[in-house]
Amino acid sequence: MKKENVRLEVMQTMEKSMDDLLTKYLKPIETNWQPADFLPDSRDEDFFDKVREIQGWANEMPYDLLAVLIGDTITEEALPTYESWLMEVEGIDNVGRNGWSQWVRSWTAEENRHGDLLNKYLYLSGRVNMRELETTVQYLISDGFDIGTGRDPYRNFVYTSFQELATNISHRRVATMTKKTGNTELSKMCGLIAADEARHANAYIDFIDRIFALDPSEMMLAFEDMMKKKIVMPAHFLRESGGAQGEVYAHFSDAAQRLGVYTAQDYIEILTSLLSKWKIDQITDLNDAGERARDYLMALPARLTRVAQRLRVPDKEYEFKWIGARV
Repeated sequence: MKKENVRLEVMQTMEKSMDDLLTKYLKPIETNWQPADFLPDSRDEDFFDKVREIQGWANEMPYDLLAVLIGDTITEEALPTYESWLMEVEGIDNVGRNGWSQWVRSWTAEENRHGDLLNKYLYLSGRVNMRELETTVQYLISDGFDIGTGRDPYRNFVYTSFQELATNISHRRVATMTKKTGNTELSKMCGLIAADEARHANAYIDFIDRIFALDPSEMMLAFEDMMKKKIVMPAHFLRESGGAQGEVYAHFSDAAQRLGVYTAQDYIEILTSLLSKWKIDQITDLNDAGERARDYLMALPARLTRVAQRLRVPDKEYEFKWIGARV
């Protein structure tokens, strides 16, 4: 049987559990938090007082921390790209309404709240050039990006497992850092977003776990292939007005690493955690190629650690167009 047919059978088998998976990993809309729960209500008499309070905290925020928050917001705002890419995955019906397409739509709906909340907060902060932020968002959606997964569900779910864990780390650490500055409201917002990302990561990790039980060798080879290509975060494709695709990523990454929000070591620790969660060293019934892929994956954290130890992060801050006084 062709690999594509096996993958489709695996997706169809997993889809039988989708009702339970939706209930387990996504929250009911009526009881879920919404951005309006954490932002000043323009109908209230004290609206402008609350906005001034937000602006006061924003003025105290370190430059790199604000830059990382803006970059995180921009990647959260690019949801149309993520939904359209997942809807093309083998086994997901992008025209009708099967269990998998319901997952993608419902996951997207939960994720959509993140960009809405952070975008409005940054607008109220008074420190952000919103036109530049919006230009970057439009570029990120318009440019599109190739993350090396194709339509393969195995590779796509490896990517989403990794990416959700990475965004959890970034939002969680921004929450911790803003709390230390006394900005408890922003800290709470980022903490709730981080919790969503952790829950979503658990879902995609569960999907991969189920695939390993059904098609272990091909799943192992897909995992190996994604790690050989390296997991490229959406932020890798960021650009500012007048710039080329991906041009600003290095500066964003430097800011995140200077702060310790997301580092090369975090990448390695995410990989190590996935090797453990999927019990890669214990999986049986692998063919020869699958065994070789397992050997590569188990040795990879040590190899990446040696590379990471040689990395040096510039001390100088880049002047982002997203941040600045009004013209």
